[in-house]
Amino acid sequence: MILKMDNVDAYYGESHILRGVSFTIDPGEVVCLMGRNGVGKSTTLKTLTGLLPTKGGTITFDGTDITTWKTDRRAKNGLAYVPQGREIIPHLTVRENLLLGYWNRPPITGDVSEQEAFDEVYTLFPKLTQILHRPGGVLSGGEQQQLAIGRAILSSPKLLLLDEPTEGIQPSIVDQIEDVIIGFKNSRRFAILLVEQGLHFAARLAEKYVVMAKGAIMAQGKSTELNADMVREHLTV
Repeated sequence: MILKMDNVDAYYGESHILRGVSFTIDPGEVVCLMGRNGVGKSTTLKTLTGLLPTKGGTITFDGTDITTWKTDRRAKNGLAYVPQGREIIPHLTVRENLLLGYWNRPPITGDVSEQEAFDEVYTLFPKLTQILHRPGGVLSGGEQQQLAIGRAILSSPKLLLLDEPTEGIQPSIVDQIEDVIIGFKNSRRFAILLVEQGLHFAARLAEKYVVMAKGAIMAQGKSTELNADMVREHLTV
């Protein structure tokens, strides 16, 4: 497996947010983390990246206990994160934002050249080639999302964390992002943990669901085992 969360607890101040969260992700697998607003999905991703410390349990990534690792060390070892707010650096150009991802790329024997790495991103998101010299802060939401995903891919991840990548995005870009995720799912190059509210979008991509409620895992299983109705009951009020 590429990731194992084992009985993880996390707090915001005195508020107990994650309660004994446990699940695994296999290499190349696409897992959808689902649940209503405020149940701890984004907190789970922040805990995985080290932005929020754990107060109990362990996180094992690619066979190594990373529970106490700093955020930058986790990123350097192949954990890439596209947050809900995208966190594009507004005063840097599109090209400069992309370079931040590439510079975080670990040394890889037989790795592709810088030009080949960037060409892949431009093939996935052709729009970026038209706006390379624009500041990130003036881009539309859809353009920023493409940039954020491209930047993460350039870091050569082993696990890509996507926090609601379709939120507030025009349908044509949603379709493009879906196609990109399906392409990576088929290639098995890296695993993907996707936080997504839209069941239809998730159902087209997920090989496994992890469903949260009140900071805990309520259900999990392969998409062939945990059908849409079982997931839906934890998403509706």
